[in-house]
Order: sequence, then C-alpha cells, then structure tokens
Amino acid sequence: MKKLTISLILLFATAVSTLQLVYSQSGTNNSGSYSQDLLNTKRVFSQGLADAIGQPFRGVATSAGVMDGLFPIRSTGVSTAAIKSAADTFLDTLSDGELSRTHYAIDDPEWRNWSNVDVGIFSRHGVSLEEMSELQKAAAWSLLEASLSPEGMDQTRSVMRTEQALLEINKEPLRYGVEKYYFTIMGIPSNDEPWGWQLDGHHLVLNFFVLGDQVVMTPAFWGGEPVLTETGMYAGNVIMQDEQNVGLEFMQSLNNSQQTSATINPDKTRNNQLAAANADNITLDYEGLKGDALNSSQKLGLLNLIRVYIGNLREPHADVTMDEIGQHIDDTYFTWIGNAEDDSVFYYRIQSPVILIEFDHQNPVGTTAINPPGTPTRDHIHTVVRTPNGNDYGKDLLAQHLQAHPH
Repeated sequence: MKKLTISLILLFATAVSTLQLVYSQSGTNNSGSYSQDLLNTKRVFSQGLADAIGQPFRGVATSAGVMDGLFPIRSTGVSTAAIKSAADTFLDTLSDGELSRTHYAIDDPEWRNWSNVDVGIFSRHGVSLEEMSELQKAAAWSLLEASLSPEGMDQTRSVMRTEQALLEINKEPLRYGVEKYYFTIMGIPSNDEPWGWQLDGHHLVLNFFVLGDQVVMTPAFWGGEPVLTETGMYAGNVIMQDEQNVGLEFMQSLNNSQQTSATINPDKTRNNQLAAANADNITLDYEGLKGDALNSSQKLGLLNLIRVYIGNLREPHADVTMDEIGQHIDDTYFTWIGNAEDDSVFYYRIQSPVILIEFDHQNPVGTTAINPPGTPTRDHIHTVVRTPNGNDYGKDLLAQHLQAHPH
C-alpha cells in the first residue's frame, strides 16, 4: 500500500509538472479548444483518479496502521437542522436532469471524485454555479451559509474570485471562471440518517458529512493563485494570508531548539504537499516537533493556528471539532520545510490522530508570466485539511452507523 501511495503521489507530481510546462512553453489558448498538451494532462489526472478510487478507502494513517475508536457516534448538542433545510431547498430547485448528475447515495464513490486542479483538465459531476438559475444559486449559497462560518464564506468567495483573475491573465474560459464550482448531494438530507454535500472546483473542495448533530468537513482544500489580485474585476482580492502569517508567527515563536526539531528540510525548492487529491489512503508518519515538547503558551499558539482552518466551519460545530483536536494536543506534531524569515517560502504540517493540516507555497502554474516557473512562490498557496484514521468523508461514523442500522 505504501508503494502504491508513493506511485500515486509521483503520478500527480508529474501531472503538475507537465501542466507547468504547458503554461511556460505553449502560452494561452484563447479559442476555448484543447491543445494536445492539455488533453494529455487531462488524461494523466483522469488516470490518477481511477487508480486512487480503485483502491478501497482506508484513510490517512501512519505506517503503524489505522487507529480505531477515535470517532464515536455521539450527541454534540449542536443542531444541524438549518443545514438539512438548506439542502432540501437546494434539491427542490433542480430539474430531473440536474438531479440525476447531482444526487448520489451516501456511500457512493463519487465522494472521492474531486480534485484541486481546474475544470478544464479535471471533469466534475454535479451542477455548477455557472449553470444555475438565480434561484438555484441563492439556494446553493444558502447551503454554504448554513454550513460555514462568516470567515469560511469570505474565504470561499475570495478563492472563487481568484479564478476570475486567472481567466483575465490567461484568457482561457474553458478552464477558468468565478462560477466553475460544482455541487453534489450525498444521501437524503435527514435529521438522523447520514448524508452530506460536496463543493468541487479549482483550489476549493469541501466535503461535508452529517450524521445527527455530528459533522465532518474533510477533506477540505483551500488555495489559490494569485494570492493578491492586482487588476481586473476583483482587484484587491486577497486570499490565505492568515494561514500563511499565523503559521509563520507560530514557527517564529519557537525557540531555536524547537525550530530545529520542527524543521525536516531547511530548503524549500519544490511543491511539498502530500495529502491533496487522490491521497485518501496516504501513509504519512509523524515528523517534526511533538506537542508535549511545547509549553502551555505554545500549545495555545498551535491551537490558535489550527483554529484558523477549523474556524471555516460554522459555530458551534467548530468548537466541537476544536475540543476533539485539543484532547490530542500532546500527540500533535508540527513539521516545517524552508526558512522562517518574514519573507520566506515554506511548507508546514500539523498532524495528530484526529487532524491533518498542510500548508504549502507552490510553484506557479497560472501566473508564470509574473512568477519564475519551477520556483515556489508566496503567490500560489495550497492548503488541505483531513481527518486521519478513516474519518475523511465521515466514513468511520458512517461505518458505525451502518453496522448498527443496516440499510
């Protein structure tokens, strides 16, 4: 399994490198048609997905294997009624044809059919904002508002706006656009049966599982390029600065010995993210600085950094998740690649039995005209949040539910 995981990561890295080469050598394609290079890249991503979902879901784990008993079914005391109501309303707006490509069973493999790359090289299912009527758009946004915090909503809109910037930079409407984001519903929205929804598009993927009053919002991918939109329709749009700056501030708050323990490579020369698309079963061992080596103030600093990500979830669901994460703070590892100067490019990872977060300054893809190809830049950021040990997509909770209540 470890060899397979490494192979999938290498396949994805090859596809990204090919995509960067396409940009740097062939220029833009204003016609809205595919070049052979882009078709080849699309094939690579399709094959990567097929290889990944062809393997039974296990979940992110260390080489010691999946830890059991981490995610019991329980009452949190936090209602999910508003989320269910919003999902019902959204489904009611869809035509029969739209429903057929939007609504899936709770255990459908469609959950795992997502990617952080643009829609031109990875085909999505569901119905996109671009296709929706104004009534449908309002219902879709209401579903997001019922599920996400105000910060999460702002982040969602800001990431989508970077797609407009990429459209203006690259002149490729086949690939970029502020509304090229697709919604799907898994299961039948319910107060007590499992169900969920997915939002999937370039640099923005949210998987949201609901069982009773428990929610799981992973895998969740947030990112974008350019980080600052300097001209055009959304001039001034900025993304992912808290994730960058609070992460750097935490690293700088550590003493020299702790920074040395956290740093697994002082040189940031490439993309380092490991747990994005097609990595549901990645084997990832703990590295870096362990939480029990932090003092109480530093532990609060680490929790504050984690909160930047978990805070995209609507309160008080975010508090429930943070409480679960806090119980494992001594077994939480902080990992760093790169330097820690104010202007450094870097990668960091936060990993415990119940949370995995990655932040990565990436090589440019859609902004190679202004950023040197093949060199990580602060202008292209990727983050991903996962629930290790089998509970991405709420799958551990779902398995427990189905065992107790066979369908």
